[in-house]
Amino acid sequence: MRSQIATSSFHGGRRYLPYVFTEHGVLMAANVLHSPRAVAVSVALVKAFVRFREVLATHQVVAKRLTEVEKTLLTHDAALRDIYQKIKPLLLPPPDPPRKKIGF
Repeated sequence: MRSQIATSSFHGGRRYLPYVFTEHGVLMAANVLHSPRAVAVSVALVKAFVRFREVLATHQVVAKRLTEVEKTLLTHDAALRDIYQKIKPLLLPPPDPPRKKIGF
């Protein structure tokens, strides 16, 4: 059943095999299967889930730090824009001096 809103004509059963294991599914398979190969595979999968969780936590820390840096840069950007607007008139050439009127 791939659709969430349509019903299956096969009495609600699966029509396809799952593509992945969940962490809980791996632990249940490790409890049921007792062959050395099954135990080795389940241990490897649990280690993969642990590593995945560590990597995900690391990426969350990096994302949080990146957000903080972005906020800091935005405040600096606003300050630099303000300074540039104040300096810009000083960079323009001086206006021509007023000329004396000729005549009476």
